[in-house]
Amino acid sequence: MRYTIRLSYNGSRFFGWQRQKGDVPSVQGELERALTIFLGEEISVTGAGRTDTGVNAVNCIAHFDIPEGNPVPEPAHFVYKMNAILPKGITVHELRPVPDDFHARFSAVSREYRYFLHRKKDPFMESFSWHCRYPLDMDRMNTAAQYLLGEHDFSCFEKTGGNNLTSICRINEALWETWIPDHVRILDYPYEEGDFLVFRIRANRFLRNMVRAIVGSLVDVGRGKREPEWIRELVSSGCRSDAGESVPGNALFLNRVGYPEQENSNPEIHV
Repeated sequence: MRYTIRLSYNGSRFFGWQRQKGDVPSVQGELERALTIFLGEEISVTGAGRTDTGVNAVNCIAHFDIPEGNPVPEPAHFVYKMNAILPKGITVHELRPVPDDFHARFSAVSREYRYFLHRKKDPFMESFSWHCRYPLDMDRMNTAAQYLLGEHDFSCFEKTGGNNLTSICRINEALWETWIPDHVRILDYPYEEGDFLVFRIRANRFLRNMVRAIVGSLVDVGRGKREPEWIRELVSSGCRSDAGESVPGNALFLNRVGYPEQENSNPEIHV
């Protein structure tokens, strides 16, 4: 029988989602270890996305199969026991039965990432936000981001050496916004409008390192190093060496995975 788990993880503790050789910690590897302990036999896990080293996730989806004849786990007990076994950097929120043809990765129709940056030194932001010291023009970055929308070959933002069958993706949303973190709202930490920015991007799929390369390129536009139309040129005919540098992974969050309606389950599994 097939099940999904909804989980969140702090990527700083792991070398990405994907199982690694040897003793290198990965999110997939830790989940499989915990499931094997809980169920008493070796279990394989498939995730909705393969995040890179240091990248975080909130409400990510993964699926696994329990062989026929095994007891059906009670969801609340499953969540409690898994969180007791898993390391501190991973937490499981929910267990749910799904049809046998459900696939956490290939059934997904959308994914959303958010990238956080702060523009002034802030001791409470360093873990999950990038300190970008440059003056930035958010309007220019949003103008440039509109050139990403639609279906294109995004190999200009793909890390070299990737093994994707295609570099074509469809981006439905790409937007920079200001936001106010909790320590500012609750503790009256001093700030000015525009000190904290977040980039939200949603697509049917993403390539390896794609979001971090896009953010680095948009920041070049925001700094005035490039014109907004440069992003259109990159998407049209550029290669990875033409685009901006990749920004650090600790400020990147996979925060939503969307699925189509299914007759025998809830319409979506997402945040």
